[in-house]
Amino acid sequence: MRLAQNQLELHLKQDLQPLYVMVGDEPLAQRENLDAIRAAARAQGFDERTALSVERNFNWPQIQIYGQSISLFSSRRLLEISIPSGKPGVEGGKALQSLANKAMPETTVIIILPALEREAKNSAWFTALEKQAVTISLDEIAPSQLPKWIANRLAQQGQNTSAATLEFLAHQVEGNLLAANQEVQKLGLLYPKGELSEAFVREAVLNVSRYDAFQLGEAVLAGDAERTVRILQGLQDEGEAALAVMNPLMWVLRPLVRIKQAEMRGENIVNAMTNARIYGDKQSLVKRALARLSLRQLEAALQKLADIDKTAKGVLIGDAWLEISRLCFGLARVRSR
Repeated sequence: MRLAQNQLELHLKQDLQPLYVMVGDEPLAQRENLDAIRAAARAQGFDERTALSVERNFNWPQIQIYGQSISLFSSRRLLEISIPSGKPGVEGGKALQSLANKAMPETTVIIILPALEREAKNSAWFTALEKQAVTISLDEIAPSQLPKWIANRLAQQGQNTSAATLEFLAHQVEGNLLAANQEVQKLGLLYPKGELSEAFVREAVLNVSRYDAFQLGEAVLAGDAERTVRILQGLQDEGEAALAVMNPLMWVLRPLVRIKQAEMRGENIVNAMTNARIYGDKQSLVKRALARLSLRQLEAALQKLADIDKTAKGVLIGDAWLEISRLCFGLARVRSR
């Protein structure tokens, strides 16, 4: 069963289904949908949650073992399986088919996938998942729809503003829903409910810290190692949390991987950038990055970000800021081949 994002809230008022599949690269939608399902699970008595991330040499049999085990602490369990690459491999494909065909007792499974290539969409494992699961597409918002999306978010916190101001906000965040959501939340904290004047909104949006994570992403793309180090130090000095830096970096790297894949398939790069919502001056920046960085390096960087995310959340031991600095500096100093 396919489920639109705006239908999820109503769906979650019923008992959770045994299997959910989330597909797409929109990080805000992924986070909010996951949070909604987790909240519904807690309300329905799911006291145990296990999260697995599929990386190279992932132990697929552990999923079968998990399904056969009995929880000592909870009668109902939530199992999240994230596959950042979207490529489970032969063994993983068989495990996912088995998972689709035989539900785990007293367990709801959520499988988290990026946007899939045609080959993956037509695979036996994904076909099996789609047949049995509730599938949620994490769709990106088209640029033309972003002002309306911002207006809806403002309305949820009792605020509204003019069409021109909504266009200004949409332009400032350049299609990034995470950034748009942050700006909306900031307006909710700064101003009371009701009409927001354009002057107030401009003051709030333009009054930002000296450094931000989006500048960091641009410096990395440009291959400017010196500026990358300067921004990293500035963000740390200003007390920015590691997690707040990671999502914008993910926003930069994910489209780059898709464009690089299109380039290797011989597709038109300009069309690929447009499909990835890279416009204007950013296209020249992305072209420079594509000339420097290989697909292997970009995919490894995405995987490293997933590991750093676990470190920042305390799942892995380490210094998240140190790892972010190493990753960004390493990408920035790669020279053109």
